[in-house]
Amino acid sequence: MINIVLFGKPGAGKGTQAEFLKGKYNLTHLSTGDIFRFNIKNDTELGQLAKTFMDKGDLVPDEVTIQMLQSEVDKNPHSAGFLFDGFPRTIAQAEALDKFLESKEQNITATVALEADDEILVQRLLERGKTSGRPDDQDEEKIRNRYQEYNEKTAPLMQYYNAQGKFYAVNGIGSIEEVTERLSKVIDNL
Repeated sequence: MINIVLFGKPGAGKGTQAEFLKGKYNLTHLSTGDIFRFNIKNDTELGQLAKTFMDKGDLVPDEVTIQMLQSEVDKNPHSAGFLFDGFPRTIAQAEALDKFLESKEQNITATVALEADDEILVQRLLERGKTSGRPDDQDEEKIRNRYQEYNEKTAPLMQYYNAQGKFYAVNGIGSIEEVTERLSKVIDNL
């Protein structure tokens, strides 16, 4: 079983590459954004709880996010592994994920960061914003703020996984096929 955490700034290509990775390696893709939207839309108990925080403009506490992820892992007992996208975002979340996976006699196999120059990514997002309808992809100041937050929160996670020998950086610039090939080399050598 392989469990991969996929990192990358907004616009780095995580969603595009996640589609490829889940198919090639038969992984269950767990996107926290998708999981939140599903639970809220379907008015689950965890969705209702998360919504109470979101409605106040607060971040959903780690415990709620982790419970949602645990539920998704439990729903897929025959999966060949999991691709975690958007989680963990903090050391506390990483430690909670490690603890949960250990209870399932599993662990994180690798963390892979799609790296790209901010200026290239800003242009990608502004271009995507023309068709995505996402307001956060249409405002350069908001995009740069998201990158600042990513840098502040993700740098410690990279150190956390690097200390475990589980961190891999992959150049996220190039054609989709080129990036896919780079990712495949990393995963095939795990």
